[in-house]
Amino acid sequence: MINWKQEFTNSLLPRVIFMISEKQRKNLFQLYPVLPEVDPELLTQALSRAELVKFRAGTPIFEEFQPCNAFPFILSGNIRVYKQSVNGRELSLYNVTPGGTCVVTAGCLLGDEPYNAFGSIEEDSELVMMTSTDFENLLTSRVFREFIFSLFSERILGLMQLVEEVAFEKLDRRLASLLLRKGKHISISHQELADELGTVREMITRLLNSFSGSGIIALSRGQIEILDEDALRSILEN
Repeated sequence: MINWKQEFTNSLLPRVIFMISEKQRKNLFQLYPVLPEVDPELLTQALSRAELVKFRAGTPIFEEFQPCNAFPFILSGNIRVYKQSVNGRELSLYNVTPGGTCVVTAGCLLGDEPYNAFGSIEEDSELVMMTSTDFENLLTSRVFREFIFSLFSERILGLMQLVEEVAFEKLDRRLASLLLRKGKHISISHQELADELGTVREMITRLLNSFSGSGIIALSRGQIEILDEDALRSILEN
């Protein structure tokens, strides 16, 4: 069984641990179709030791420099992976949703290194947690190994784009792009937007107020409504 007190340093984390049901196993295979292609004996052994863990939104799932002892498969929910500076500023690296994998965790397990980023639960989530030993055993299967390495490739491309945006794009364009991706009605705080963009809340508030004053968005407490999508797109093009 996975040693959760060793895996997560804070023993008071809001989590509940279950055995994996047949329904959840089928869901796991649907979300990760590579798994049924793995050697049946390896897969049976891995799933016999894996556990279903339910986390509530807002839970920190891992922290920088913490030992990495298990690999998550996401059945539902959303994990945000981010870096944090010494003064507390955050920069979102990527989000992991059902069917996806956390390449930070995979990299730490492959290199036998502690976590080099932070992870938090953005929405109530169900995760199948596989021991590090079983994860390494699955990597002896060519199809699973190719699956993991292909995700590394995709994530590296995404991180290169993030670096380019942070280094070369103006903050107003990055904010406009983020708002468009989130949809017409957005439930989010100014601080959460700042964390995603790796800046300070005051800068985000100033830009949002400017957008609002121009009639592009409407602001209320914890809510943003996009009124003029074309105007936001024009900010991206300028």
